[in-house]
Amino acid sequence: MTRLGILGGGQLAQLMTQAAVSLGIETAVFDRYVDSPASRLTHFEVAGSWDNSGLLQAFAAMCNVVTLENEFIDAHILRKLEEDGLQVFPTSETLASIQDKLVQKRRFEVVGLPVPRFRAVETPRDVLQAAEEYGWPLLLKARRNGYDGKGNTTLRNQGELAINWEGVAAGGRLLMAEAFVPFVKELAVMVVRGRDGEIRTYPIVETVQEEHICRVVRAPAPIPDDVAERAAEIAIRAVDVIEGVGVFGVELFALDSGDILINEIAPRPHNSGHYSIEACVTSQFENHIRAVLGLPLGATDIRFPAAVMVNLLGKRDGSSQDDIARALTVPGAHLHIYGKREVRRGRKMGHVTALGMTLDEAEAIAQQAADLVEF
Repeated sequence: MTRLGILGGGQLAQLMTQAAVSLGIETAVFDRYVDSPASRLTHFEVAGSWDNSGLLQAFAAMCNVVTLENEFIDAHILRKLEEDGLQVFPTSETLASIQDKLVQKRRFEVVGLPVPRFRAVETPRDVLQAAEEYGWPLLLKARRNGYDGKGNTTLRNQGELAINWEGVAAGGRLLMAEAFVPFVKELAVMVVRGRDGEIRTYPIVETVQEEHICRVVRAPAPIPDDVAERAAEIAIRAVDVIEGVGVFGVELFALDSGDILINEIAPRPHNSGHYSIEACVTSQFENHIRAVLGLPLGATDIRFPAAVMVNLLGKRDGSSQDDIARALTVPGAHLHIYGKREVRRGRKMGHVTALGMTLDEAEAIAQQAADLVEF
């Protein structure tokens, strides 16, 4: 029987495993911590450091093919699995080309893909030089392992640089500065690419961020058709350039001019594609599994005029105590709780998706249910 190994055991691995069950595919999960959300859905679990060669060997023995649910895994770990004869998708080469966001931006820039202006920075003086070139505000970003607002900040002036430098640079992080983009909308598109190079895209979505954390996803994005086509073309080319296999989340900026810039790319299913579970013919999670196993890709069409997803974010720090009964009384609301034991402010604890004839109708349903769940 085919068994898919997943590096990482969070909600993405959990949702992959749920999709795998429907295809009769077993999963094995290797997470850094015991009792991860995905580990509760499989008999095949390894917990500990991904750098532990003994644990990595034990995990490899459980799997036919390996994929990942986050990009925090060093590319050399994927390379080790490949050297031991395992098929790994995305490959170590693909991950290495985008794991460092500076390397990622350079990779896209050199082939002519549109990206914001950027440069490496090592000192506050370097940031000031970037500000002279780009102007204020600008973004200061960790090149590795930043997510949901962690590891990056928007600097509006030199005073904010002095206040925020130590926090962003903590632990010797490699940093980059990026010109602020005066976008009119933040967009995202899930792109699935098979082993044979076949590519399909999901509808372009609008993402609404609060404090650098995605709060709402609207599908399809309320944008002109020509802008949507341009966004899809750019996203497809980005995944092709890195020879990605699997689902990739491509985050984009839409400018008032109609131009599109790439913000960044994630080598895995993405929060902005969760709506596809209920809204699309084939969910992003099923299509990721199909792609990495070399199976035919599924249709990505949206099945309803509109879909909206609202993230359920932690509002405090502490143990998880959720009451979902009231939210389940909302007609048309599809609730997904990730089962994380600990709550942190801003941590993604679940999501709600609703379908509607219009975006406003779907968002009203999803938000009503979301308001009835509190972490």
